[in-house]
Amino acid sequence: MELRNIQRVYLVGIGGIGMSGLARYFAHLGCIVCGYDKTPTDLTDELRNEGIQIVFEDNCEAVPKSFRDVDDNTLVIYTPAIPKDSQILGFFQRKGFTLWKRSQVLGLISKGRFTIGVAGTHGKTTTSCMVAHILKDSGKDCSAFLGGIASNYQTNVLFGNNDIVVVEADEYDRSFLTLYPDVAIVTSMDADHLDIYGDHSQLTESFRLYASQIKPGGTLIRRKGLPLDGGFTYSINGDADAVAQNIRVENGDFYFDFVSGDINISNIKLGIAGLHNIENAVAATKVGLLLGVSADAIKSALNSFKGVKRRFEYIVKTPDHIYIDDYAHHPEELRAAIASIKKLYPNKKLTTIFQPHLYTRTRDFVDGFAEVLDMSDELLLLDIYPARELPIEGVTSAIILDRMKLENRQILSKQAAIDKVRSEQPELLLTVGAGDIDQLVQPLKSALQNV
Repeated sequence: MELRNIQRVYLVGIGGIGMSGLARYFAHLGCIVCGYDKTPTDLTDELRNEGIQIVFEDNCEAVPKSFRDVDDNTLVIYTPAIPKDSQILGFFQRKGFTLWKRSQVLGLISKGRFTIGVAGTHGKTTTSCMVAHILKDSGKDCSAFLGGIASNYQTNVLFGNNDIVVVEADEYDRSFLTLYPDVAIVTSMDADHLDIYGDHSQLTESFRLYASQIKPGGTLIRRKGLPLDGGFTYSINGDADAVAQNIRVENGDFYFDFVSGDINISNIKLGIAGLHNIENAVAATKVGLLLGVSADAIKSALNSFKGVKRRFEYIVKTPDHIYIDDYAHHPEELRAAIASIKKLYPNKKLTTIFQPHLYTRTRDFVDGFAEVLDMSDELLLLDIYPARELPIEGVTSAIILDRMKLENRQILSKQAAIDKVRSEQPELLLTVGAGDIDQLVQPLKSALQNV
């Protein structure tokens, strides 16, 4: 399919963060864009306000007439998160449409353009947003397809006036193997998505394949210690081609010096908190320098970077209460979030509310979750968010609780967690998870503020 021929686009699972970015992209091009998703969200409300037609009933009768027959001008995109027995998905299959995954469409869009692909089991969303912001803020410019809502722009897709495109390269379902980047960043390769890959070695092999697909003359930028060869390494610890030094917290802000060869950018103030985000910033800085952005422009962009929704996002920041919300759903992501909070607020009692995501991930990493959550001072644990999965016998949130050493821990319903926060008024609160825990953010904010 040729990009220039597309006039109509239907997205099955349009409300996902990656799919909604594609919906906005094709609407921007002037295409007729429609879609289906299971439930309305703030994001689907925004899409509808932007003129995109969305239905929430999985009924093939709801497919518009203009999408009922195969032609060369109609593109149907689906997400693997949609159940295989979906009525609308089945309708397009029976009609003989070629069904495209989001990743394949990103491959189509980025073909022939200077592509910066950011991959990793965690860190990729913030890093890709940082790279895009450095290019936008400096005037270098770019387009970008992001896996989160960039707070500087309040959107997950950016449009530029050149051929540079920043793409978050997702390892789930081996999606990133549709991309052939000019610059590839790999932030992490921890075991994850074992329901897809089977074991860690298969995941590692997919990342190696991704790195091997860099265009001739292109550049790999990889976090020090990852089992990949060649390219530039970066780190906040020890020896690497690009490093952060003199990391410090002053008045609640993180500062560091960037050092790579004979380049030294001193006293960078990062607009967001977290040691893990300093590491992400080192990678993003390296990309900026590779593309000819000046050191001063990079320093200014990192200072004005506001982060990503649900990535170490401050919800309440007053003398009485600090409330941070984060998308972390893997033990190493949780470790990064909790360690950063402990460094920022070493004298405050940390209350963590965690919603496990997927039965398989809970089963596969139960010991890791238990160990990391023990870093909290109090834990309120919610039930597992199933997403695309059916329950697995014996796998509940209780298996995490049973392995923990922390005394102050319990399993609660969402409403009970809100009630507990309202009554106890914790001074330092963290919500973490990738399910629907984001629905608690506003109620918890109200519970802390309306005493």
